[in-house]
Amino acid sequence: MKVLIVLTSHDKLGDTGEKTGFWLEELAAPYYEFKKAGIELTLASPAGGQPPLDPKSNEPDAQTDDTRRFQQDAEATAALASTVRLDSVDPASFDAVFYAGGHGPLWDLAADASSKALIEGTLAADKPVALVCHAPGVLRDVTAPSGAPLVEGKDVTGFTNTEEEGVGLTDVVPFLVEDMLKEKGGRYSKGDDWGPHVVRDGLLITGQNPASSAPAAAALVELLQSTTQS
Repeated sequence: MKVLIVLTSHDKLGDTGEKTGFWLEELAAPYYEFKKAGIELTLASPAGGQPPLDPKSNEPDAQTDDTRRFQQDAEATAALASTVRLDSVDPASFDAVFYAGGHGPLWDLAADASSKALIEGTLAADKPVALVCHAPGVLRDVTAPSGAPLVEGKDVTGFTNTEEEGVGLTDVVPFLVEDMLKEKGGRYSKGDDWGPHVVRDGLLITGQNPASSAPAAAALVELLQSTTQS
């Protein structure tokens, strides 16, 4: 089985002068969930090459066993340093797609035509898509075959307004994930702030925050294994 992991290429945190990017735990935890299941991984980003890491996700209080393991893993860091360009990806080559969060995706992937086509094409081929934390924001312009917003009438989650408030970026981000999912007609639910909360609706899996990244990846593995067995 093959899974494509999509990361942001955007490194500017609005007009703050600070850096952003992808959130390390949201790559590292799923990476090892997939590896454990024997899944072959390809990493992609809009610009290709080394994606920007959100520096805050590498601070001591954000590190986990998985993030430390990832950074000492030569194979993993080599894959991260040489992500393929998203516009070169053939969705037919993969059994599923997983989007890691961080604030970066709100700027680039949410408006990326290749990302939109990838998600729509993957789901149209009856293959699952999972997105965690800020990555459900990438679904903003994605549509169902009917032309309606993809999330309309679907059970979804994503980074909460109160979690965004907690990190002090409510007025910095281009849009709030929770608000957008609701505005697009999603049946939005959330767990406790910073606690794991994963929602599956058919082939769409969404996770609320960094703590939800490993469980979201595990849900994707479970779905893949059940479809290959049936």
